[in-house]
Amino acid sequence: MTWISKITTTFGLLLLADACYSAYEHSVLQTHRAASLSSLTAPHGGAASALPIDITIETIVATFIVCLGMVLGTSNLRPIQWRVWAGKIEREGETGFLNNSGEVEKDYVGNPFRLLESRPGFVDIRKQRKEFAEWVKNK
Repeated sequence: MTWISKITTTFGLLLLADACYSAYEHSVLQTHRAASLSSLTAPHGGAASALPIDITIETIVATFIVCLGMVLGTSNLRPIQWRVWAGKIEREGETGFLNNSGEVEKDYVGNPFRLLESRPGFVDIRKQRKEFAEWVKNK
């Protein structure tokens, strides 16, 4: 994660913690108020009030900010198709797989076709037999 995404996520988490504490305070105040009202009047089933709109908006905004910070900190997605991903490796090399902190990603393995490109080609037995026959004739 970059420092911008860390700061954004931390700010969102602090805002979310404040919203949770405000919701807790609201519920505690409502229970105390309901208890004091029930002692003064006849019991009426514990009427619960809705959460104030400012706490609801703060919770939604905090959740959005936390999600934004997490998205900013993610690495780039890789192509799904193998040939596209391998082509990117061949064209860009290690520079195409740098993470947000400027380091090469852990699962970078290099050219995936390296093994296929380094193996010997098919052996042409007839060609080798002909070359051997010419070699024997010349010797």
